[in-house]
Amino acid sequence: MALEAQWENLILLSGIVFLPAMVALGLLLVPKRWTGLIKSLSLAATLLVFLATLYLAYWAGGGGAFGEKATPSGPGKGFPDFVVRLPWTPAFGVEYFLGVDGISLPLVLLTSLLSLLAMLASWKIDRHEKAYCVLFLLLETGLLGVFLALDLFLFYVFWEVTLLPMYFLIGLWGGPRREYAAVKFFLFTLAGSVLMLVAMLMLYFASDLRLLSPGELAACHAGPTWPTPNDVQTESAKPAPFSDRSGESSATFPGKWTPESANRRFSERSENTSAPASEPARHTFNLLALAALGQGRNLKKPPFSDTSSQADRQETQGKTLPPDDAALGLGPLDRPLLWGKSIQWWAFLLLLVGFLVKVPSVPVHTWLPDAHVEAPTPISMLLAGVLLKMGGYGLLRIAYPICPAGAYELAWLVCGLGLVSMIYGAFASLAQKDFKRLVAYSSVSHMGYVLLGLGVWSATAARSYQIDAWLMGASGAMFQMIAHGITSAGMFFLVGVIYDRVHHRQLDQMGGLLHRMPSFGAVSIVIFFGAMGLPGLCGFVGEVLVLLGAWHYSAWMAALGASVVILTAGYILWTIQRVYLGAEYRGPHAEALQPMTRREMAVALPLAVLAVVLGVYPQVVFSYAEPSVRQTIQQLADWTRRHEAARPSAATSENPTVIPAGRLFQGSILQPSATNSENPSPTQNVPFPSNGAESSLGIPTRVRNLWTLNQFPAEKGITLHCRLRRNDYHPL
Repeated sequence: MALEAQWENLILLSGIVFLPAMVALGLLLVPKRWTGLIKSLSLAATLLVFLATLYLAYWAGGGGAFGEKATPSGPGKGFPDFVVRLPWTPAFGVEYFLGVDGISLPLVLLTSLLSLLAMLASWKIDRHEKAYCVLFLLLETGLLGVFLALDLFLFYVFWEVTLLPMYFLIGLWGGPRREYAAVKFFLFTLAGSVLMLVAMLMLYFASDLRLLSPGELAACHAGPTWPTPNDVQTESAKPAPFSDRSGESSATFPGKWTPESANRRFSERSENTSAPASEPARHTFNLLALAALGQGRNLKKPPFSDTSSQADRQETQGKTLPPDDAALGLGPLDRPLLWGKSIQWWAFLLLLVGFLVKVPSVPVHTWLPDAHVEAPTPISMLLAGVLLKMGGYGLLRIAYPICPAGAYELAWLVCGLGLVSMIYGAFASLAQKDFKRLVAYSSVSHMGYVLLGLGVWSATAARSYQIDAWLMGASGAMFQMIAHGITSAGMFFLVGVIYDRVHHRQLDQMGGLLHRMPSFGAVSIVIFFGAMGLPGLCGFVGEVLVLLGAWHYSAWMAALGASVVILTAGYILWTIQRVYLGAEYRGPHAEALQPMTRREMAVALPLAVLAVVLGVYPQVVFSYAEPSVRQTIQQLADWTRRHEAARPSAATSENPTVIPAGRLFQGSILQPSATNSENPSPTQNVPFPSNGAESSLGIPTRVRNLWTLNQFPAEKGITLHCRLRRNDYHPL
């Protein structure tokens, strides 16, 4: 990546994220009585951000994934690495690392569009307008930062930035029970954030960039960070410090600093030197590097001590030696932590709960109906259209790639929670009498499809590690997030249009609105049918792909999920019958049921058009998302192949399995032994019961520290006592 492109990315991505915050700071200088100017500046900021994201989408072209190269033929032909990476707190490995790929770009576009429409819908806010606009713009910055951050610490900062503005927007401009709803939202979200913080620290302190190969470091953007222009000028004034093996200055390593030359130099040094065992670990928050470590991609062999290695080879001669940890993709996140489970297993569980709060999923969903009912209409649009997608995005971007061991073992839990949410949300919607609460529970049901699609881990040995079904489910989940963002925001806005006129949301008092407000009724039917999943509209594509992908994981889950389509049609059609096609309106303020204003139509019509366009031509989303989703699923399928190959087979007395002292199996637990009274002699082979048969497990026992190795995944209930050399244990 040329230096000019690096600075272009810095300006573009940082501008998209921080332009709303900068305008919010500028609004503090505007007198609060100038409400028209304040709203106009806020609307202009959201419009500029939306145009910038469109520009980004245009140059991103046909989509892609991190690590792919841009084609030289211009926009629309490939997806370059749109990243910006600068040191932030180098002592702790924290970086200002932003990037966009096919997974994040559709959500960035959705966020900027809904922010623009929600700001336009905020024109009826008539108290504390200045404070409202400042908090609104800060919320947009937090949302955009979540989808663009590629540093886990930076991601967490943006995640928390969204919390306080939303709390105040609900608590100050909400309905009669706004304080209760705001506090409930805050406590649920904060509890999930604490679990995410614990998982983040676990992953950080377990990570070590020394274990990644130079090529993987470059692919993960984990090499040297880029300099400032002054650094480039200073470096270019120096003579070329590198030369090729012939002793002459190499054209590959010119004196002028470039990102390419820095990566080449970094790789050269990494290949020709090995870090001593005493060198401290290089921890990182880099999401791409953490994913490589979690999946064990292209790991280097740790620098173990070679003491007694010759004796060990003689001791184990003639026996079957398993491959080393690096070959099997067992990295630092595979170390055991508690109850026989690895670090990444527990990290995934914590991340899963934290993200499920945001999705939200049963049983941590109860904050959502109250927050939606009490929030003002524009904030309900952002809450349903964007904030709920943060949970699904976090699972796809962070939890699954970094912690595949936990995701693999808990796939049944993710799918089960998704299925329960789908069914529960549909039945709860059928029981509602409040129009807005019905739409809120429908969000629980629709976001359940996202969990089901992500959880269908079908790329296993039983299906020859084929990714087609899982790719279908994950792509459907990605599309479902976009489709639900459009339809849910539209439904909440339409409910708000009615509430602004008649000041109630009781379904049993509605009726006949299609005759009184024809344009409103027409737009409403398109959006509600889109939420129902009618073929030809946006809701159909994601739901069908998720159910098709789930079939190869569990036929009965797919069948139950398909039955939810009937329930969804039930509460959508019943709502349309009671509100739009029923008898004459029976509630108060019937005279206020006037046609939609031009501003209201400007908000609702784009959402209705998008519901049709995405239903007819879903390639608009898939052209960007599919390559990135495919890369993620393929990497997880490759990890599954290595993971299942790493499971130790049953040993036999004729061909005993030899596990070197440094061997670390996924899912095992290593802890100090309680006693030294029954230690084997330094050269004694240890009896090892395997599947009811006694066999001899050859273990190098020339050691200083006694450990106990418990619970091999394929050998449940086995306890092995032996002496292990400390220098042979993973030095992390």
